[in-house]
Amino acid sequence: MTRYLLVIDEGTTSTRAMLFRADGTVAGSAQLSITQHYPQPGHVEHDAEEIWTKTLDVAWAMVDQAGGVDNIAAIGITNQRETVVAWDKATGQPLGSALVWQDRRTADRCTKLVAAGLESLVQTRTGVLLDPYFSATKMEWMLQNRLAVRTAGSRLAFGTIDCWLLWKLSAGDVHATDASNASRTMLMPLDSNRWDEELCELFEIDPVTLPEIVDCHGLLGETHPSLFGRSIPICGMAGDQQSATLGQGCLEPGDTKATFGTGAFILTNSGDRPMPSSNRLLTTVLGQANGRRAYALEGSIFVAGSLMQWLRDSVGLLVNAPESEALTRSVRDNGGVYMVPALSGLGAPHWRPEARGLIKGITFATTRAHLVRAALEAQAHQVYDLMQAFKADGVKWERLRIDGGMVANDWLAQDLADMLEITVERPSMIETTALGAAMLAAAGSGIHDDLSAAAKAMDSETTSFEPKMSRADRDRRLAGWHEALGRV
Repeated sequence: MTRYLLVIDEGTTSTRAMLFRADGTVAGSAQLSITQHYPQPGHVEHDAEEIWTKTLDVAWAMVDQAGGVDNIAAIGITNQRETVVAWDKATGQPLGSALVWQDRRTADRCTKLVAAGLESLVQTRTGVLLDPYFSATKMEWMLQNRLAVRTAGSRLAFGTIDCWLLWKLSAGDVHATDASNASRTMLMPLDSNRWDEELCELFEIDPVTLPEIVDCHGLLGETHPSLFGRSIPICGMAGDQQSATLGQGCLEPGDTKATFGTGAFILTNSGDRPMPSSNRLLTTVLGQANGRRAYALEGSIFVAGSLMQWLRDSVGLLVNAPESEALTRSVRDNGGVYMVPALSGLGAPHWRPEARGLIKGITFATTRAHLVRAALEAQAHQVYDLMQAFKADGVKWERLRIDGGMVANDWLAQDLADMLEITVERPSMIETTALGAAMLAAAGSGIHDDLSAAAKAMDSETTSFEPKMSRADRDRRLAGWHEALGRV
């Protein structure tokens, strides 16, 4: 009898469940879209109850496809990071909408904290910067602006999406978050498994409302028997970018991956010691096992796949995302058009939450294809800037492993190789975020002896893209990009 690993991959625009075999192959997948709420410019919200009910629906679909709950060996969870849910422990109901990682409503608060000289304290202790991207100021905003949150008292629970799903799956038995997600809150010291009291006081957050910080694999909890007919052990949990790093097999210091999803996120494994950044990169927890941590250096780009979604849904330049490759190939170059996709501010290495997007160089000769090409070219331009920041911090990329839905586009993969002047590798299994969660669940449940064994057993073949662009063309592109970026 085959026993499967059930992975819950709860992202920004959809929630998905996947069945994995012990060798890393996929036996099934079900996915449902998550409603995006934009109540005003800069505000991005989700309905946490919708996330839960749709997650349960897709999980049930995979239990059925597996032939019943007895064929599920363990569950792994991976999730959109930094998004915050507040809920009532007594009722299990959310206290208002979830504030999404893209939400910028606390930008002014972060600016004031930076002006007060507090960013060095935050970065030294937690590895992250004072930016509305992270969770702490979102929790503070909820406490100050939502009566139900402020008056919940001992019933109040805060958590990121992993924590919310673990609570709901266990019917309230477990209020915990793994160390990789905890490292994105702006509240957890890099060298401790306890919430930082001084930072909690700064944001007026009672540590009692926060979850326990646990390992990324092992027995983290069990589903309540009422959900699937019997309990299923939950044995793996990590934020989506850390999970993708593991799914790419980046287990050795120096290994680097880039995931192109809603945003684009580049992580380099830095081993068992946190690597501080002098160039506005993030030091983050890659994973934790038996209380011991591995760390990564990270650069975060806020807009990647969401730019293509905007071109499709809001502007009408695309019928579907795959059309972008054919359009891009239909023109010789960008026609002098450059796009700075700061639709929700600029992430690393700039960290300008107030920045807004820009399209430069439009003429009567500009076509739909030029605009779409400029949008795709912007991905490599942003990653190039990050590569320079990593290099300035002493980390030189030897190769880049890429994944995520966008990189099914061969033109984009080749453009990355050309602009970065390094080998770019794409696995045949590009959904490595879910694969990483499967690896964690496999190691945590004992299907494989440890994470290294799981990565080796569940590895996939790769396609390599080598640089081909002339230096003159590359320099011309970068000059145009940096001129446009300077205007933003």
